[in-house]
Order: sequence, then C-alpha cells, then structure tokens
Amino acid sequence: MTPAKDLSPHAQPGVYLTDDLPGIGGLLKQRDDDFLVEEIPAYQPCGQGEHIYLFVQKKGLSTQNMVQMLARHFCVPLSAVGYAGLKDRHAITRQVVSIHAPGKVPEDFPSIKDDRIAVLWSDLHTNKLRRGHLLGNRFSIRVRGVALRAIFDAKKTLARLEALGVPNRVGPQRFGLLGNNHLVGRALLLGQHQEALDLILGPAEVPGLSEANTHARACYAAGDFAGALEATPRTMLTEQRLLRALAQGRSPKQACARIDPLALGFYISATQSAIFNRILDGRLSAGTLAQLLPGDLAYKHDNGAVFPITDAELADPDVARRLAKGEIAPSGPIWGPAMPRAALGIDQAELAALATLDLTPERIDLPMRTADAPGKRRPLRVPITHTDLEAGGDEHGLYIRLAFDLPPGAYATVVMQEIMKTNPQLDEHT
Repeated sequence: MTPAKDLSPHAQPGVYLTDDLPGIGGLLKQRDDDFLVEEIPAYQPCGQGEHIYLFVQKKGLSTQNMVQMLARHFCVPLSAVGYAGLKDRHAITRQVVSIHAPGKVPEDFPSIKDDRIAVLWSDLHTNKLRRGHLLGNRFSIRVRGVALRAIFDAKKTLARLEALGVPNRVGPQRFGLLGNNHLVGRALLLGQHQEALDLILGPAEVPGLSEANTHARACYAAGDFAGALEATPRTMLTEQRLLRALAQGRSPKQACARIDPLALGFYISATQSAIFNRILDGRLSAGTLAQLLPGDLAYKHDNGAVFPITDAELADPDVARRLAKGEIAPSGPIWGPAMPRAALGIDQAELAALATLDLTPERIDLPMRTADAPGKRRPLRVPITHTDLEAGGDEHGLYIRLAFDLPPGAYATVVMQEIMKTNPQLDEHT
C-alpha cells in the first residue's frame, strides 16, 4: 500500500526553536492599529523617469486589493504596478509602490479618494519597483489578552531569537484562510483545473467564514455558478473572476486562465513555500537549523548569494565565524527552474519534500517558467534586530507591545508564533 502523503502546508511549527520557553498566549490584530509595519526602502526615487513612486499607508486592505485599486485609478494594467513586498490586510502598513506611467507626473492624476489608502509622498524614478527591493520591515505589534507579567517570558524568547536567529518559516497568511493555497498552486502546475476550482470555490469547514461565503460555496457545489457569483463578497476578486467565467459556460481550463498574474503568483508561491517549510521543520527537529552540513548551499545575508558547503568550507574557521555571527545561514529550496540545487543528502531531502506534493523538477519546469516563478534559495534562519518591548494599556485593555526589524521576506507572524506559542488566526479577508 502506498503511504498516505502529508499535504499540510506546515504553516504552524511542529517544533519551536524556543520550545523550552513558555509562550505568552494572547490575541493579535484585535484592532488594525495593533499591527503596524513600515518598509525600510532599499533606495530613494531619483526624481525623474517613467515610474511614479508613491509611499502609501493602507489600512484594512490586502496587497491584491491595493494593486487592483491603483491600476484602476491610474488607468494602467496590473503589470504596471510594482511593489517590494506583500503586506497584511488587517494592519496599518506603509510601503512604496510604483506605477509605470510614461510621460506622466503625479500631478496629472486626481487624489485617491478611499479612506483605506493615503499617499504620504510621491516622486518619479527610472525603474519599476520589484519584489525584494527593500532592506527590511519594521514591525510594532500589540498582543492583547495577556497579563502584563508575560513581558518577562516574551523578553526571554526574544533574546533567544536575537542570539540564534529566527526560523525563516513562510507564515500562515501565505496559505490563505482555507490553508490550501499550496494545493491550488500544485493543481495549477499539474494542469488539474477542476481540482483547482474545487479547492478555491468549494465548501470548506474552517472557522471565520462569513455566512455569504459559506452560501456561495454551497451554490458552487450545487452547480449554481450564477448564484455563487451573486453571493461571493466583492473583495474576493479571484473567486469572482472564476465564478463569472463558469457562469458564462467556460471550461475549467478556460476559467483558470482568468486568474490574474498576481493571484497566480500567490498560489504557486504557496506551493513553493509549503516545500520550504517542510525542509525547515526537518532541520528544526534535527537541531541543525544553525549548522552547515555537507551539500548545503550557504546563504549570504548581505547580498543574497549562495555558495556550496564542502569539507573544505566546514574546516574553514572563517566560515564558522560568519555562521556564528549570523552573516550566513543554511538555505532551503524555493523550487523553480532557476533555483540552484544543493548536493548530497541535502539535495535528496529537498527532492523528497518536493515529492510529497507529487511534484518533480521535470514536471514543474515549464509551468513555472510560464508563470514566471523561477525559484531561488531562501535562508533557513534570519536575523532579528532593533528589538523593543513594553507593557501598557489603553481604552481597549492591557497589552504587550513588541517592536523589531526583519529582513525582506521574513514574517512577523513567525516571530509571534515563537513568542505566543499559538497560531495567529486569519480571517477571510487576510
């Protein structure tokens, strides 16, 4: 009998780096202003060029919704909008976005009239802002529903993370409210379009679904695509696109072709992330997260380059020093056709993790090229810096506030998982 495959996304740690330290529990994102994040830009706009740069503050708005809104406002395609990183919906976030508008300046456009987004400054630059074009993110997060004395446990955990680095897990928001974005991405990579539709639109037993969402999913299961479309909240852009196509009599393949590139990237990224998290779980369980092993590709935090670990590197005192100082880290796979491969047992473990989703490098090569998902190496641990802690209260109750900086692509929710020892809950608009 073929053993059952574990298709979970590994969004919640099976083991914590700080397992021996108590969690503080509590609740996140009880209010939007409990979760603040501000990008640390990699560069400033030069004042000229075809791209309008905006430093925006958004509240209660997902990245996908923001991109759609800006594309409509500036009358440009979605591909003309650039951003350096994804940001939470239920938070106050500040980030730079770019709009490709040749021959235009910010003053050529009216002000954005939406309470959820404010433009703090605008300028011009010569290139599109792309994913990763930032030095990091600064977070300020309040945890509510905890006793103020829990700050002492939080301080111990934060000190451990500062000393050893943060496990660079891809956070639960990447996998969506239903926790199945990685399976949607897998189905799309394999051309299993009906399965992808069922995963996105079908009934689901998860907490947090609104009555309208639940009704829409029941309509879909009954084949009433028009009814499902009418019941689906307007904020669920991908679901609306798919249901509209199905209601028009399109085939599953034709409907899936309506998924916009941004959403498609989310799904495939979730598949890549689930595989990475599986590798990270294995290294945490084995106690080798902060070690370099033969066959590893070491990640250089200063420039994102990687280099192979052989016996010579393992014997090199300078490599050991850089590892101890957190300048380098072992890396894991974000699978794709351009991803550098590890060697020896490390490569075999990464292939085995890929196989848990019935995928092979050969099966995903062309689909990932078509979807512009080249792959890369991702560090298994990242530094956390400029930490701060305080206990306080306001008209909404007591809280513990934590502040810290993380490098691009690292998740504050992962830090909070280590501190709280609970899984931050999502809602259907995250």
